[in-house]
Amino acid sequence: MAASPARLVIATRKSRLALWQSEHVRTRLRTLYPDCQIDLLPMSTQGDQVLDRSLAAIGGKGLFIKELEVALEQGRADLAVHSCKDMPAEMPPGFALTAILEREDPRDAFVCASHADLASLPAGARVGTASLRREAQIRHRFPALQVASLRGNLDTRLGRLDRGEYDAIILAAAGLNRLGLAQRVRALIALEDSLPAVGQGALAIEISAGRDDLAQWLAPLNHGPSATCVRAERAASLSLGGSCQMPLAVHAVIQSGRLRVDGLVASADGRQLARARTDGDADQPEVVGHALASALREHGAAAILATLAI
Repeated sequence: MAASPARLVIATRKSRLALWQSEHVRTRLRTLYPDCQIDLLPMSTQGDQVLDRSLAAIGGKGLFIKELEVALEQGRADLAVHSCKDMPAEMPPGFALTAILEREDPRDAFVCASHADLASLPAGARVGTASLRREAQIRHRFPALQVASLRGNLDTRLGRLDRGEYDAIILAAAGLNRLGLAQRVRALIALEDSLPAVGQGALAIEISAGRDDLAQWLAPLNHGPSATCVRAERAASLSLGGSCQMPLAVHAVIQSGRLRVDGLVASADGRQLARARTDGDADQPEVVGHALASALREHGAAAILATLAI
């Protein structure tokens, strides 16, 4: 293994959650390399700055990571820490995901002060989310609800709910848990009712490709079971051409040594919805992920995808 690092710089977004995530990685690295100086490089990304339009309208998830990748490319940072669900299905040339940390709760959370769950909201209630995936599944199950766009960091979204702009909002449980805000969760939504985004709940570490020394230093942070599941999910998304314009959900688990992957593709209005499940060898996550994509196409996703502007 390469000699222990003398200094590492972590590129991160400036939001409170992103900084928590990067501090978490810094703490883990300090335990491994106590003599290493580890600094954070907080950055504002285009995805953080443009909040008046949906991600699909302004260019997709890559807008949350582009500036961080430039810092890696220019040598101003050694690694970047991301929420895995914010990573595009296809990595740009010159970059690599080198570690996936142990996954937090992957479920979506119902946040509301006055109602117990989505089913108890009255017709016409305004539900906020920034995710086409969540929106499509809500519209499919509860067509009488009004789903409205909600962009911004976690604190901004909670603030808009508290000011009465929405009757309820849907957030990732993992982010609330990490910031000590689990008490804001009124109900956790069952996986079968709101299948998560690819990689939801997992943290990913990105580096410049070819940094073998860095990959070796970061290897102890990789959580094998979580990485296996995320690899399968990302393979399914890549096979389907996953993007912010596509209401796509994929979630993998390892059970009794087998890898089980559930997937969903929906139309934006939630009227059409295709589901599939596949399982296979946990040592071949990409194979299982591609098999799920094929199963989804056979169960109606091909027709839905043909109607989407992706």
